[in-house]
Amino acid sequence: MRFLVLLVLLVSVSLADVRVVVTYPWIGDLVRKIGGDRVSIHVIAKGTEDPHFVVPKPSHIAKLRRADLLIIQGAYLEVGFLPPLLRQANNLKIQPGREGFLDLSNYVQLIEKPEVVSRAMGDVHPEGNPHYHLDPYNIPLLAEAVKEKLCKIDPDGCPLYEKNFEEFASRWRSKLIEWNREFSTLKGVRVIAYHSLFNYLLKRYGIVLAGTLEPLPGIPPTRSHIEKLLRLENVKIILVGVYNERRTARFLAERIGAKVVLLPHDVGSLPEVRDLFSLFDEILRRLKDG
Repeated sequence: MRFLVLLVLLVSVSLADVRVVVTYPWIGDLVRKIGGDRVSIHVIAKGTEDPHFVVPKPSHIAKLRRADLLIIQGAYLEVGFLPPLLRQANNLKIQPGREGFLDLSNYVQLIEKPEVVSRAMGDVHPEGNPHYHLDPYNIPLLAEAVKEKLCKIDPDGCPLYEKNFEEFASRWRSKLIEWNREFSTLKGVRVIAYHSLFNYLLKRYGIVLAGTLEPLPGIPPTRSHIEKLLRLENVKIILVGVYNERRTARFLAERIGAKVVLLPHDVGSLPEVRDLFSLFDEILRRLKDG
C-alpha cells in the first residue's frame, strides 16, 4: 500500500512539471524565476556561443519532441538553427502559432527595423534588432509574458507563477533604481562596438555609438573600414562580445587611445554572470572600469 501511495505521488509530481525548451540561457533563467519547481527547462544555446550561429544537436530534437512549451527570442535570431530542429521534433503543440509556442520579441518595441532588406546590407534582421533583452526595462515585460503563458498552459500552477512574478518584478524594480543611477554616469560616453549587440543598452542610457567594427552586420572588419574608424574622435571604449575576435579591437584601441571592454551578452557568457541580475551588474561594472 505504501508503495502505491509513493508511486501515485511520483506520478502526480511528474505530471505537474511543464517541460519548457528555450533557445537562450537568459530566457531559461527568466522561466526558472517565474516557474520555480513546476517547470523543467532545457536550453538550446550556450551563453558563450554567438547567438546567430548556434549548432543544432540531436539532443535538442529529443527535448523538443517532449516539450509542452517552446520560448524563443524571435526577430529572426534563431532562423539559422531552430527550423530544422522543429521539423525533426515533429511536435505540433510547440509550432509557431500554437499554444505551446512563445515568441518574446512580440512583447517589446524593436529598434532598427529596416525599411528594405537586401543582401547588400549584410546580415540584417527584417523585424529589427533582436538583442532587446539587453535593455533592462524590457525584462519585466518579458517576465509577464512568460507568466501569462505558463498560467495558460498550467492553470493549477498559476498562483505560484503569479507569486514568483510579483517577487521577481519587485526585486527588478529595486535594481533598476540602482542601475539607472550608475549607468547615468556614462551618458554621453562615445564607444565603438564590434556588432550591434548592445544597442538597446546604449540607447537606454545615452551612451553614444560612434561606429561599429563590422562595416555591415555580420561582415568582418575590413582595412578600409578600420581606416574610417581611425578618424573618429573622443572614443573612450571599444565594446566586444565574448565570441568576437579581439585583435582588431586591440589594434584600433591602441591607435585612438581607447580601451577594449569585453561585455557579457547572456547568462553564462562569463563566469560572473549567473543570472539576469548579475548580467546587468557585470555589464555595469565592466563599463565603469573601462
